[in-house]
Amino acid sequence: MARRRLLILLILFLCLASLAVASFWLDNHYLLISFVLVLLSILPFFLRFEYKKIDAKEIVLIAMLSAIAAVSRIPFAPLPNIKPVTFIVIVSALVFGAEAGFIIGSTAALVSNIFFGQGPWTPWQMFAWGMAGFVTGLFKDAKWLSRPLGRAVYGFIWGFLFDWFMNLSIVVGYINDFSWKTFLATYIASFYFDLLHGGSNAIFLYVFGASWIKMLERFKRKYGLLC
Repeated sequence: MARRRLLILLILFLCLASLAVASFWLDNHYLLISFVLVLLSILPFFLRFEYKKIDAKEIVLIAMLSAIAAVSRIPFAPLPNIKPVTFIVIVSALVFGAEAGFIIGSTAALVSNIFFGQGPWTPWQMFAWGMAGFVTGLFKDAKWLSRPLGRAVYGFIWGFLFDWFMNLSIVVGYINDFSWKTFLATYIASFYFDLLHGGSNAIFLYVFGASWIKMLERFKRKYGLLC
């Protein structure tokens, strides 16, 4: 399992490195290149999940959590950059592990954009929320994630990481002036929205994290899911 995860991380690194190189050296194709490479970086997770032994109950559970995460965006749509999706992805990965966390995160992005609109940003969101689940799953046994404050700080950080990755998609796909000044201006302009995302994650995880984890753990033990 460790070798497979290392291979997945290597593929992700190569895809993102190729994205960065292509963005600097190939003109007028930023959006197409970014779209293709992010899709390629998502593919190993879905292939690994496809060939893993899993029964119908586990598929239903993952589909249900993906749907809940997707629908959770709708009530908060009027509020700028407050996305409970990240909270649900993190607590799901803490209980069910890295691969399930990635699938839930990436599927939630795809499904929620049925309501909010599909576009070139969709694969970037799929990758970013998927990685939130995958990385959380890797650290799910860490002691600091068993504490409400630790989870809150972790969620706060992931709010910024998610938005910083999405900022990269904006610079690569939509801004013709591709320079460090453009990067800096984009990230400074997004700080308020990043802060809202990170802060809301921290509140959700601090207030509701323990109860959600307890509920999901009960499902996991009762039905022997994704053990």
